[in-house]
Amino acid sequence: MRVYEQTFISAQRDYAMLKNAFQRALLDRGDTRRAMALIAPSLLSWDFARMGEALEFAGEITVGPPVIRSLRMATDLVLEIHLLVERPERFVADFLAAGADRLAVHAESTANLHAAIEAIHSQERKAGVALNPATPLEAVSEVLEDMDFLTLLTADYGPNGERLIPAMLEKVRRASRLRTGAGRRVDIEVEGGVEFAHVEKLVRAGADILVAGSAIMNNDNPKARLSEMIRLAVAERHTLAV
Repeated sequence: MRVYEQTFISAQRDYAMLKNAFQRALLDRGDTRRAMALIAPSLLSWDFARMGEALEFAGEITVGPPVIRSLRMATDLVLEIHLLVERPERFVADFLAAGADRLAVHAESTANLHAAIEAIHSQERKAGVALNPATPLEAVSEVLEDMDFLTLLTADYGPNGERLIPAMLEKVRRASRLRTGAGRRVDIEVEGGVEFAHVEKLVRAGADILVAGSAIMNNDNPKARLSEMIRLAVAERHTLAV
């Protein structure tokens, strides 16, 4: 579960101007990536969210939609749900009804990937497909043109911040090349072991959204650390756009 921090710089007007300039520069080069890389704070690193460990490929979800419903009432920010469960299509409707804006389902956890994506799109929400570190990119080849974002787990799953696997940088690069052939823009999201020192490398490799949990939440000043990571991501994407 994540709440997107969308205040990239202090002034919303300045952010909009930068975004438009960067997007024009990218489009001039035929680049379909989003203009600004995003940092997505993962709530799983919050103490209360550790109850969400029940979501790990489990038969039942003991907490989930009620938390999303409460967050939806408290914020207008984008809420993304990573359904790390078996047969996620069973839970799509509940999370959408609770107020989720974006849902990612695992390619490894369902034999009905197209159906899960269609269920999400039927409610006019964004649909993503997630891949474990050892799962090849070929697992999404048949749905690439249907999904809105690809979530690459860059570390083995764990709520307390596992180490980013170095080989995943090359996987991000390959995913960035793969999406070029898609008929729609597919954002590349990376999740797992993302630390401050990884931001520039991941954005340079092609990541659009960086999910960071313990790197933000375990910091003495989470808000300041988030702002620092956002500035790094924006600066690196700007460098690539010019």
